[in-house]
Amino acid sequence: MAEKKNRSFLRKAAIFTALIAVYLIVAIPFKVMEVIPGFTDIRPVSMLMPVYGIFFGIPGCIAYAIGNLITDIISDSLRWSCIAGFAANFAGPFCYWLFWARLSKQSFTLRNHKNLLKHILLILVDALLVAGMITPFVVLSYPDVDAKLFFVMVLINSTAFPILIGIPLIILLQDELGLKPIYLPRKDKQITRHKT
Repeated sequence: MAEKKNRSFLRKAAIFTALIAVYLIVAIPFKVMEVIPGFTDIRPVSMLMPVYGIFFGIPGCIAYAIGNLITDIISDSLRWSCIAGFAANFAGPFCYWLFWARLSKQSFTLRNHKNLLKHILLILVDALLVAGMITPFVVLSYPDVDAKLFFVMVLINSTAFPILIGIPLIILLQDELGLKPIYLPRKDKQITRHKT
């Protein structure tokens, strides 16, 4: 029994570490493409936000936030505003997990047109949330930063990459590679419990 628990813990720790490593591999090469030096850059890594939330739940949300913090440290971009950045980079994937795992009555798939539209709307709402969490903190801490440009860049990064790259990636992971979200929607759980 103890050995089984140890194996389960090691597996979860390995997945968590791998998620952080993937984040860093995708994020670090683009840190040189700064729009506002030290504050915002072109962020293709934003495509992973829904992936981490939907497929890996709360551990994915934590890994995404930690990956962002490590990237800030490595790229010498660590500032007071990183506190809001950490919170927003946890909240971003968490919104995807919350919607698809707890609020949606349907099992997750983007092959369904209705679900795809819901997901795109969720990306837009999530982008507004992330930009709304980080921008005021940056502007209050660093008044010289152009608030409008910063807000728009966070918005663009948090919508363009999850839509253009994230959606095809999710479809590939789920349909072609067979990756399943680590949760079951409530409806599915009730059915499973009823059968057992």
